[in-house]
Amino acid sequence: MNNVAFFFHILGAFLFVAGIVLAGVAFEAARRRDHPAEIRLLLGLTRVGVALVAVGGLLLPVFGLWLVHLGHFGYGSGWVVAAIALYIVVLALGGLGGRRPREARLLATRLAAADAPMTDQLRALLDDRVSRAENYGSLLIVLVIIVLMVFKP
Repeated sequence: MNNVAFFFHILGAFLFVAGIVLAGVAFEAARRRDHPAEIRLLLGLTRVGVALVAVGGLLLPVFGLWLVHLGHFGYGSGWVVAAIALYIVVLALGGLGGRRPREARLLATRLAAADAPMTDQLRALLDDRVSRAENYGSLLIVLVIIVLMVFKP
């Protein structure tokens, strides 16, 4: 059972991180474009990343908590509590950070359909510093969680 739980936990981690990376790379590529059609296409890829994050985000806690049970680590262990708390923060930051890119994708879709040029509003959505800080912050916290999982301090 330990191998099954470990496999699905690692699979969840790979999907979660791959989704974050895909969404981040597609978003950063979209930020460097000036044509709404290109921006729409690239931000459409972020939806695939979000789907990967969602699937991985479901597998991670279920199988991670099962591993804690199987390994007799104790749910009150400091590294377990920290990882769970940080995971909740990651989900919250990712959700908040994804709002502006979603708005940018919807606006880029409308502009591309009308064959309209880049607008200041679209540029502002793509360059929103708060959203970028939330997204990069969540990525850094994911890295901290990985360190906690590997070293179990």
